[in-house]
Amino acid sequence: MALYAVILMYEIPCLINYNCQQANDLRCIIPTKPRCVSSYRMKRVKGDEDACSSSSEGPTESCKKVRKLQPSKEKHQEEEEETDVDLCEFGFDWALLPQEILLNIFQFLPLLDRAYASQVCRGWNQAFHMPELWRCFEFELNQPASSYLKATHPDLIKQIIKRHSNHLQYVSFKVDSSTESAEAACDILSQLVNCSLKTLGLISTARPSFMELPKSHFISALTVVFVNSKSLSSLKIDDTPVDDPSLKVLVANNSDTLRMLKMSSCPHVSPAGILCVADQCHGLRELALNYHLLSDELLLALSSEKHVHLEHLRIDVVSENPGQHFHTIRKSSWDAMLRHSPKFNLVMYFFLYEDEFGPFFREEVPITHLYFGRSVSKDVLGRVGLHCPRLVELVVCANGLRPLDEELIRIAKRCTQLSAIGLGECEVSCSAFVEFVKMCGRRLSQLSIMEEVLIPDHKYNLDEIHWEVSKHLGRVWFPDMMPTW
Repeated sequence: MALYAVILMYEIPCLINYNCQQANDLRCIIPTKPRCVSSYRMKRVKGDEDACSSSSEGPTESCKKVRKLQPSKEKHQEEEEETDVDLCEFGFDWALLPQEILLNIFQFLPLLDRAYASQVCRGWNQAFHMPELWRCFEFELNQPASSYLKATHPDLIKQIIKRHSNHLQYVSFKVDSSTESAEAACDILSQLVNCSLKTLGLISTARPSFMELPKSHFISALTVVFVNSKSLSSLKIDDTPVDDPSLKVLVANNSDTLRMLKMSSCPHVSPAGILCVADQCHGLRELALNYHLLSDELLLALSSEKHVHLEHLRIDVVSENPGQHFHTIRKSSWDAMLRHSPKFNLVMYFFLYEDEFGPFFREEVPITHLYFGRSVSKDVLGRVGLHCPRLVELVVCANGLRPLDEELIRIAKRCTQLSAIGLGECEVSCSAFVEFVKMCGRRLSQLSIMEEVLIPDHKYNLDEIHWEVSKHLGRVWFPDMMPTW
């Protein structure tokens, strides 16, 4: 079998170049009558015989004359012909190629290359439609006027729905910013009535185009998948108009299998809706949602004895309007969550204005990964050092013009598991930064600091600091440079 695979690797490019012509559309790529490789070989041999028999001296005399004039060359050609026949009989008899090897090779090919390869012979054309190759598919829906990305050809979409809809298991949709692309995705979803998906992802590559659709149209299409998929385990529906009733349909049909749910920026879902999911989907291990859906009741539901240990909880804290007020989560709720799932990762993204951090970091919070997408004050970072002992990763995009020396030293002392840090538009003295690295030591696996962040002082300048930091990290380190362009 290994020998078959090696030969196939060398022969595929030649066969494809011979049998396939460049096509602008998939209607030209997928043939209705694939050409057989062996027929090409037979035509070539027959052509050689015809050339010999067309001589005026007769086939026998002509061939003898050639042998008399060039005996050594004819003998050499016969040896080559014998060798060529042996290779053809061994390498071109695709009927003997094990199906599992052909399937394995096709799985490594992009869709367009598989379509070209399907023209080689009937066996390869049948392999192109094997169910194993259509379990995972990504629909790319883009409009030429609004996106430079290539889109899945409409003819291919029709063929998938007609021949492979019952084979689909892992499906995702990538749509651009146009409403037409989002509508096309909903049209495809509404036709998947014979499939039982295991994973579904709706991804907006630009602005959330699903939010511009009529809510009823989107819910109707999504409900088709929820009802027909009895084993849905992963669902990613960020930036969509999903609502509480549709989540109830999801739970009613997939409560035993749902393991991951990502639904950030879903304004039509209420805390009661997400609480219904947590109450009935006891196998849920990964959850992503906005902070307005987070409640003490939700954390207690995720901490119940019936629920499995949560592995990953992501919370996006986003300010829709300046001066927005946020509710507070009790420390006892976080403690219950930590007792039930002591190894879970709590990831929080903050996109707030400086005066909106009042309710946060007043008490101990089991955050492991913390990202500040906007400017954050020294006071907030000081509270992070006091109340986030489980912190593993910290990213600060901006702070201002006040040095963060004391705050970094406090974080190094209290956050003993910190292994990654990134600082953007901030200021830190070189001495304080060296002390921070010295306290953290070699557990700092990721250290991303812009050169503009470091302020030279009486101990270190920018030319010396990388040597001192490299010594404490145990590896060569340099600050990040801002590209000149």
